Amino acid sequence: MTIAKGDKLPDVTLVKVTEGGPEKVSSAEYFAGKKVALFAVPGAFTPTCSAKHLPGYVEKAAELKAKGVDEIACTAVNDAFVLGAWNKAGGSDDITMLADGNGEFAAALGLDADFSGFGMGKRSQRYSLIVNDGVVEEVNVEGPGEFKVSSAEHMLGQL
Repeated sequence: MTIAKGDKLPDVTLVKVTEGGPEKVSSAEYFAGKKVALFAVPGAFTPTCSAKHLPGYVEKAAELKAKGVDEIACTAVNDAFVLGAWNKAGGSDDITMLADGNGEFAAALGLDADFSGFGMGKRSQRYSLIVNDGVVEEVNVEGPGEFKVSSAEHMLGQL
């Protein structure tokens, strides 16, 4: 079953990228008490993710925060080291990277995908969520090969 508006996020361990190195964090703790703009990509350093998805959130970070977002987070089925390198290469300190290395968060949301045909294995679908104190307010899941509803621009219109 796919996560829906009004659902509480499942509690899964993620790995937060920090200056001091990877830090395990439960999703319940991370999303508690704040409004988070979360976006998910199939993989760091992949074409659409690097050319459009991450840069859009970097560019619109101040606007998202001005509309009440406390934190902007990105998740992907990559390890924390890859996400940290990706954020250094094209991200910003405004984006918190949450590694879902085993795909457990994506699967718990019902938003996992099999990209084995592309040699990428099990990954996450491309999506975005607005999460307020652990409860989903908006769900935006892209169709295969699309990039529209999970963009920062689309999310700004929802806030």
